[in-house]
Amino acid sequence: MFGKRAHQDESDDLVVGSEEPVSPSIPAVTKVGTTIVSPINENVATLRVDQAKTAVFNTLVDEIDLAELNKRETKNLHPEIREVIEEIISAKKLVLSSGEQQQLADEICNDVLGLGPLEPLLQDESITEIMVNDAKTVFVERNGLIERANVQFKDEARLMNVCTRIATAVGRRINETNPMCDARLPDGSRVNIVVPPLSLRGASLTIRKFKKKSMTLESLVDLGGMTTDCATLLKAAAASKVSILVSGGTGSGKTTLLNALSEHIDERERLITIEDTAELQLCQPNIVNMEARQSNLEGVGAVSQRDLLRNALRMRPDRIILGEVRGEEAIDMLQAMNTGHEGSMGTIHANSPHDAIVRLENMVAMGNFGLSERNVRRQIASAIGLIVQVSRLKDGSRRVVNVSETTGTDVEAVALQDLFAFHHLGEDTQGKVTGDLRSSGVRPNFTRQASYFNRDNEVLRAMGIEV
Repeated sequence: MFGKRAHQDESDDLVVGSEEPVSPSIPAVTKVGTTIVSPINENVATLRVDQAKTAVFNTLVDEIDLAELNKRETKNLHPEIREVIEEIISAKKLVLSSGEQQQLADEICNDVLGLGPLEPLLQDESITEIMVNDAKTVFVERNGLIERANVQFKDEARLMNVCTRIATAVGRRINETNPMCDARLPDGSRVNIVVPPLSLRGASLTIRKFKKKSMTLESLVDLGGMTTDCATLLKAAAASKVSILVSGGTGSGKTTLLNALSEHIDERERLITIEDTAELQLCQPNIVNMEARQSNLEGVGAVSQRDLLRNALRMRPDRIILGEVRGEEAIDMLQAMNTGHEGSMGTIHANSPHDAIVRLENMVAMGNFGLSERNVRRQIASAIGLIVQVSRLKDGSRRVVNVSETTGTDVEAVALQDLFAFHHLGEDTQGKVTGDLRSSGVRPNFTRQASYFNRDNEVLRAMGIEV
């Protein structure tokens, strides 16, 4: 079934089942061919489920080749692993009810093939983020609010084993020499790992879950994230090749909105996506997805978002979608938007449209490109059409709170005008934030551009202007 290595080298990254066997009275198990055999021992005591799990787990790890497991499809391994577990339980004469045996098999399969006690959290679609502070402390985000999860790891070694397995699966190492790692689960969920000595309480693991179904602007309206008029304006802007920057804090829904906006791009256009860690779920037929790469153990081989963006310009893109603007690639993005790649989009971490502009200015300045502040602002004003500000409010809801349009530059800043702004009214009896996303009633500057795509009437109606 599973070949076993002759020995486990001490330098191997993957370490599973670090506990000592629970009881020396448990008979040793050997394997002959594909059959597990145990010496007869009529006096084996009944073990509690957790003790039985440790005993079976240790024996199972002795019987299988973990490297071989990593090469095979996980979904095909569960029946085989369960068969071995049943044989070990029988050989050890462990007295377990059918329910306890099922629980034990589930937990061991999760430990060996999945992420241990985190597996139920990964399957819960209401959970968007999993935060492991240490082996005994796990929090989750559900419906925008953080709460303590009723799960924990048996010990630090089990948590470290999960971290190591995640890193190994994407060709990286996580240890004292390399104590930080960004990775991705097979389903696309984004993972960040920090281990000692940087993490003082043991390994820390954060998982941003991958949404199996992308949201649309209509579904965001249904959830209260924006009004129908705001969604209509954004649809017309995306279809009319207005360059859009989605701004917001961590976990505010920037990537979700960017995915929703991309659905309104003409299918005949060629898109290039560039991300530090892949999260976008665009469904256009003519698309190339690229992801930055970290340096290897020798400190070479890194490919930055800026490298990818420069290369993307040689790939005949109509639009470039930048998952997150975070560094020197900002100047390349602005230049691309100003040189025939209108309608490009991206996200940025900022608390307001004005702060987003300031962050862009600072990113360009950090690159030491020799541009004056005035020229940088001109670049931004001519490149960025709309800034959509999203926020996670105190009740956990995620909403569009501003849609601002660049209108040029003044003496000290890029000029902005609000097209939509959220007006906070208070809270209802359930603690839900109440308020209105109101149109400013001004005529957007991009109306003329929208008219070229026959979308100008939509823009005007969305703003409450008579056509």
